[in-house]
Amino acid sequence: MKILLISDIHGNFPALEAVEQQVKDESFDLIINNGDLTVYAPFPNETIDWLRARDAISILGNTDIKVLRLLEGKKLKKPQNAEKRIMYTWTAEHLTPENVKYLSEREKRVRLDLEGHCVGLFHGSPVSDNEHLFYDTPTTRFRELTKKTDCDIIIIGHSHSPFHKKINGVHFINPGSVGRMFDKNPDASYCIVDLTPERVKVKLFRCPYDIDKLISKLRDNLMPPVYEDMYRLGRKLN
Repeated sequence: MKILLISDIHGNFPALEAVEQQVKDESFDLIINNGDLTVYAPFPNETIDWLRARDAISILGNTDIKVLRLLEGKKLKKPQNAEKRIMYTWTAEHLTPENVKYLSEREKRVRLDLEGHCVGLFHGSPVSDNEHLFYDTPTTRFRELTKKTDCDIIIIGHSHSPFHKKINGVHFINPGSVGRMFDKNPDASYCIVDLTPERVKVKLFRCPYDIDKLISKLRDNLMPPVYEDMYRLGRKLN
């Protein structure tokens, strides 16, 4: 089984399009999206339409959950930063009814049985949707997390940090962020996983995309200029 594994698109459809173009000669049995479909880039509908059309398995990320809270008429306590709040409210105001429905039907966590493997999808970690796991997170923490689930493959996102580790017989896979990397390289990040009952083969990739197309849309919608710098530099600036 060949899987296209993506996460943290954050409404950046030009980056998602570029990933699709880069893998156009590949054939996938499954597409998995590990949360944060929305917020920060102004293409939430195009992003969700793409996922829906391909029957991707998607879970909710923290930004998606906050958008749903706004759509339910609730107020957000976080983020307090005005430049961030604008991005949440804009997304909630612009989602189509079909995509609101799609988002509201997603789960925070999903368990899959694939090729004899138990695959757990967690946006942050098996114990917290908001935990940030990085390549250099202490091994002791990963060992602790292997005891919190019976899955032998744990797929995570949220930290925008691509890595693959095998600890205590458990694979931790983070494909990084399609739409909003913070490592000073703005290129999209994604992962291809080849599964057999005996093997878990993981390859991480980066992909350039049309940042000017994204910037033009940000300007058209009068979004805070800090995001232009953020996307061009591949850095978190607020």
